[in-house]
Amino acid sequence: MYMHKLTQTVITGHDKAVVETKAGKVRGAVVEGNYIFRGIKYADADRFHLPREVEPWEGVKEALVYGYVSSQITTGLAWDEPWVPHYLWPENEHCQYLNIWTKSLDKNAKKPVMVWFHGGGWSGGSSVELYAYDGENMAEYGDVVVVNLNHRLNVLGYLDLSNYGEEYRYSGVAGLGDLVYALKWIKENIEGFGGDPDNVTIMGQSGGGDKVLSMLQTPAADGLFHKAVMQSGGASLHWDANQRKVNQDFADKIVANLGLTKETIKEIETVSWYDLDAAVIKGIYQCRQEGVPTPSWGPITDDDYYFGNPAHLGWRKESLNIPMIIGSNLGEMQYAAARALPQSKNLYSDEEALQMIREKFGDKGDEIAEAFRKAYPDHKVIDVLYTDTLMRPGLIEFVKDRAKNATAPAYEYMFSFETDWDGGLTAWHNAEEPFMFHNARYLESAYVPEESDKLEDAMCSSWLAFGKTGNPNNSLIPEWKPVEPDKSNIMIFDRNIRAEADFDDQLMAMLPPVDFASMFGLIGNGKPNPGRDGADLEI
Repeated sequence: MYMHKLTQTVITGHDKAVVETKAGKVRGAVVEGNYIFRGIKYADADRFHLPREVEPWEGVKEALVYGYVSSQITTGLAWDEPWVPHYLWPENEHCQYLNIWTKSLDKNAKKPVMVWFHGGGWSGGSSVELYAYDGENMAEYGDVVVVNLNHRLNVLGYLDLSNYGEEYRYSGVAGLGDLVYALKWIKENIEGFGGDPDNVTIMGQSGGGDKVLSMLQTPAADGLFHKAVMQSGGASLHWDANQRKVNQDFADKIVANLGLTKETIKEIETVSWYDLDAAVIKGIYQCRQEGVPTPSWGPITDDDYYFGNPAHLGWRKESLNIPMIIGSNLGEMQYAAARALPQSKNLYSDEEALQMIREKFGDKGDEIAEAFRKAYPDHKVIDVLYTDTLMRPGLIEFVKDRAKNATAPAYEYMFSFETDWDGGLTAWHNAEEPFMFHNARYLESAYVPEESDKLEDAMCSSWLAFGKTGNPNNSLIPEWKPVEPDKSNIMIFDRNIRAEADFDDQLMAMLPPVDFASMFGLIGNGKPNPGRDGADLEI
């Protein structure tokens, strides 16, 4: 049975876990020889404004309990709970808190710092939402400092009110500003927690991968991190030249729904969250009734604070010397359409699977099945029905583009480990996180005795080696070569860990692409997908 690390801790030596930060002293806990600090405030912020330094305090602040997570438009019960267990926490828009795990408080220890940006797009999630995010095991196994953090999301972080006055010039990047300020706090304070401020790796999955990419395109973050890991996100980040106008039109609806005008706009900073939330939800339905788009929450592209997706707007030269790990999982978002796919899939024979493949892909079914067997010889052919075509095609091009432009290497991976859960569970969106965090044994859906232990050692060691040196190679994996401009060298993390080159190009060329709207809009039965954040409301 999975169990969150917080429920297993044995706290000792409380008086020894005191660190002086720039703003004041904090006291954490010593847990089985590890130091844990929860809920450290790294910034303050007024609504719709960039953050500022946190107010200093006298005495010692307790850092034993997680801080608030960002207020969210919807926080429904997670339908994917069995294989992505969640840990929900009180919400508040004043959510600039971070958590730290370390084995040393020696300022001279100079341990690598691994910083985690949570998933959930730009609208949901938190630093503690998934059990996998707990950093204690990674810190202990790799002798590194692990940090994760909360920041403003959705309307709080990314509503573009710039048409309402110069003071709201950066309201569309306020949440991005939180990320920058967290990295600034780490730069100024992490030595006290045994970390090296000149060796910081940022990591993120899904929306967290988007955030990692965004830091590469944000000048204010220059010099605050030195390596980057994008997991199942970022490479497929969509961008629309009309993004700003869509966001500003939606902002007009929210302002009107609150009964405000340009003359009274300052009041938007003090209306209750519940009124603001209601105005947003009303705005969503107004857009649908009018047949106009709602914005996808995320930082507003401009030529000042945030330079936008490099796939469309080019790489900033200042970020081209940052080594990267970039990858995705075999199944990814296909689990969202699970109701339309075979259940307990490993109970089907290969012939039954082939028949389903032919029904789905028509006269190309046999050819696609053969291409899948070639790419994934250790998998049942039925897995081609679960193979990701939402993220993978764009990622192949993304890493090659990075290799063409960057002076630092990019290392590509594919996570395809299948567990026995519920008759066979293809590597889903989030599936790699318990392994790279060395937490696989705490999730019953992810744990296969011995095999999971071996894989988490290899994957976590690779992330740790990369965090320490910028090169993920270690004794537990084959040689991992960086991507070349015309060749996708790739490490496949599975029961059989292997290095390949361009191994699934033929398969990806044959599979029809899946677009984001169809995946998260109407699925199978014509009813809205009841996703974790209530996709019928999400924008």
